Amino acid sequence: MLDSLLVPTAIVALAEIGDKTQLLALILAARFRKPWPIIAGIVAATLANHAAAGAVGAWFGSFFTNATLHWILAASFTATALWTLVPDKMDDDEASTARKFGPFLTTLIAFFLAEMGDKTQVATVMLAAQYPDLWLVIIGTTAGMLIANVPVVLAGNFAADKLPLTLIRRLAAAAFFVLAIVAVYKAMQSSGWV
Repeated sequence: MLDSLLVPTAIVALAEIGDKTQLLALILAARFRKPWPIIAGIVAATLANHAAAGAVGAWFGSFFTNATLHWILAASFTATALWTLVPDKMDDDEASTARKFGPFLTTLIAFFLAEMGDKTQVATVMLAAQYPDLWLVIIGTTAGMLIANVPVVLAGNFAADKLPLTLIRRLAAAAFFVLAIVAVYKAMQSSGWV
């Protein structure tokens, strides 16, 4: 049960460093200089986005046998690991809503949209398909987002300039590869090969 919380937290926290939503957090912090409404917007957007992604993952997982699901997860985790190695850049459209709605609503809208199809949303789908405790997965992925983004909001440029982003992306990719290997092992177990 604790794996349903801790693994998603660690995976998303690592994967989020250097991600476009972290860059968005930095831009919003610099523009508004009001950290608490920005953090509240991140929490609300992430919970909504990851709850939907988790529901899709749990639903998706119900259609396959354990062996098939684990083979799909292994391929998905491998693809996400490779995707994690590619640096993100901030899209101008995602930051263009700033100042129109204030810090909370701007953050809520921008983060929700920025997470659509993002690697952390895809990871949430995969983790929800793999782990039985859906709400713990959602709480874990949301906590991972906060671990990566709250320091950026609070510290501004200082945190982003000092982090070794290439190393962190490689660690996140390695974590996804480990999950892929675990999924392969579980697929082989379910198939009776191990």
